[in-house]
Amino acid sequence: MVAFVPSLAALSVLVFGATELLPGDAVSAVAGPSATEAERAAVRERLGLDRDPVTRYLEWAGGALRGDLGTGYTGGRSVTELIADRLPNSLLLAGLALAVALPASVALGLLAGARAGRRADRAVSTGVLLVAGLPEFVLAALLLWLLAARTGLLPQVSLVPLGGTPLDAPEILVLPVLTLAVSGVAVGTRLVRSASAEVAASPWVEAARLRGITGPRLAARHVLPGALAPAAQALGLMTGALVGGAVVVETVFGYPGIGLELQQAVAHRDIPLVQGIALVLCAVTLATVLLADVAARALDPRRGSPR
Repeated sequence: MVAFVPSLAALSVLVFGATELLPGDAVSAVAGPSATEAERAAVRERLGLDRDPVTRYLEWAGGALRGDLGTGYTGGRSVTELIADRLPNSLLLAGLALAVALPASVALGLLAGARAGRRADRAVSTGVLLVAGLPEFVLAALLLWLLAARTGLLPQVSLVPLGGTPLDAPEILVLPVLTLAVSGVAVGTRLVRSASAEVAASPWVEAARLRGITGPRLAARHVLPGALAPAAQALGLMTGALVGGAVVVETVFGYPGIGLELQQAVAHRDIPLVQGIALVLCAVTLATVLLADVAARALDPRRGSPR
């Protein structure tokens, strides 16, 4: 966990640099296309864009350390407040997706790994490979057509009741959660399957087979302990996949989370909002990956064993 601060500092430089390279002009977006050169200059000065990038980065990073991520160009709202409003919705979405994806990944990865090279392994590996090759927006569109547009079982847009939360209308969560969960399963299953296949080929598992232990009992008592560490790592990798997919999924379904806010901020060239959301997403992903790595080390059955 010592690496968290320097890693986040490096990511903050990358986030700031990437937003500097975004196409388009924030001044034009704020001042309007018909603004005169004098009006554009006044807007540039008001936004602080007339200063050099290093100075602006140091001011932005210093404010971030104090919990102040600046003020959005559109609406003049505090970036920190806006993120605080939207982030709980995204965390709810990601948490529900992880609650579905993690046990499914462990179960499928264990099933495939314990039967490496057999029919079950080929079926699971082929299915996971097909899903992994689908971009999130394609998967979201397929689920939207199948479960909403064609059958009408679920709402096509994830509209939160006025003044309420997503939990007030749980049906709006199903499609976004399912889309993210399926994408996460594709990531986690492959990792758990690889570790399970290695454990299944180990001498102690072969010895258990010779003692007549087979099927679910073999998988649960002898293969699963060795797959717990990769399962923890899968949690970290799935979080990264969920963060990347959330922007697409929230946009497709109109879900009021931080991903949708990021997409709209990029469209409006609202640089402070883009920078703030990107930094928060980096921090969440980095923290989850580091915690997953710590958990994986603690769960590794080889930890502390003599070599």
